[in-house]
Amino acid sequence: MKNAKRLSRRGFLRRAAVSAGAAVAVPTIVPSSVFGAKAPSNRIAMAHIGVGGQGGGLLGGFLGLGDCQCIAAADPFKSRRDRAVASMNRRYNGKVGKAYRDFREMLARDDIDAVVIATPDHWHVPAALEAARTGKDMYVEKPLGLCVQWNIALREAIDRYGSMFQYGTQQRSSGHCRHASELVQSGRIGEVKKIEVHAPGGASGGSTVPIPVPADLDYDLWLGPAPVSPYTRDRCTSGGSWFVYDNSIGFLGGWGAHPLDLAVWGWDVEGAVPVEYEGTGHIPTDGLFSAVTRWDIRGRYANGTEFKFIDGGDLTIFYGTKGTVWVSRGGLRTDPPSLRTSKIGPDEVHLRASGNHGQDLLEAIKTRSHPVSNIVDAVRSDTISHLSDIAIRTGRKIKWDPKKEQIIGDAQASRMLQRPMRAPWRL
Repeated sequence: MKNAKRLSRRGFLRRAAVSAGAAVAVPTIVPSSVFGAKAPSNRIAMAHIGVGGQGGGLLGGFLGLGDCQCIAAADPFKSRRDRAVASMNRRYNGKVGKAYRDFREMLARDDIDAVVIATPDHWHVPAALEAARTGKDMYVEKPLGLCVQWNIALREAIDRYGSMFQYGTQQRSSGHCRHASELVQSGRIGEVKKIEVHAPGGASGGSTVPIPVPADLDYDLWLGPAPVSPYTRDRCTSGGSWFVYDNSIGFLGGWGAHPLDLAVWGWDVEGAVPVEYEGTGHIPTDGLFSAVTRWDIRGRYANGTEFKFIDGGDLTIFYGTKGTVWVSRGGLRTDPPSLRTSKIGPDEVHLRASGNHGQDLLEAIKTRSHPVSNIVDAVRSDTISHLSDIAIRTGRKIKWDPKKEQIIGDAQASRMLQRPMRAPWRL
């Protein structure tokens, strides 16, 4: 009976979303009386894929929210998944959590409503696709995918299955970041002439010496769709896998996702993606790490607005004809200074307000209204990362058609919009 109740609950919400138009953010508030009192079995049931450093932190955050109950964890590291389940059992004073080696077995459960995906980067899209296909809503860490085509496939799946998607760009749940974007979108700094984005550079090095795989790790599953590679000291660590090109785009997207997302949020023009990219970057040739570590990308948007993306710092700057906005996760500065504390008027742009990124997903699940960090903008900002990477690796100017989502006039660069998956994995 418990599973039947869970299916009825999810089915009710899905049908409500479809009847209102699943791709449209139409609030569909469901009274608590429909499902009875908020007993633990009636909370949103959460599962977690990847419970290492970032994933463990996200688990702690969701364990602190009263509208959900965390009931399962999957991770190729046995020690990590066991530790996560122990945290669940302590939080709820009982054996409510179950550990899984393979996330697919966990997602096959019909009593799970939503999943948090905080795997190594190369697993984000494949795991999210499986979550969508099994009827789950999701929170997905950044960066999004290993290439543009993976991202488009996920966006199409989110739309097809009606899943709620929250991207791990947590700055959208900060009031000062929302205010900065509302200022720019409301025209307070006039016509935007240039957008400049700064993100920390990556790392070189990493051991290439093969060593035995830890006893508690299913290394083949950890690799998944990535090419087969020897296990080394740095390959599966957070500070290592981020910079291995087989597993990640590096900090171009891994950290760049945050300030690039602010650029997309603040300047929500059609496409919100520059149409030209050219520049330079450093790709390590010694050691394990092979993602771009330093970069200087210049380009322009379709209307001629300049775009600049460089390593160093963590900041997004909007230069307008009437003022300037500097915004990061750490704070907001404006010129003129009075803009920073000015109020957004009733006839100006008001963006979705969120004070807690996890709670915002839970509200979206209950109301079937898209969360503050939606899939459309996630694909936009991640596309900028990938096109910047392609410009560096080809050494050529890249021209982008934001409507067709294609590179113009460069067959070699166009092939870099895709990455093969190791069999039997596929999109």
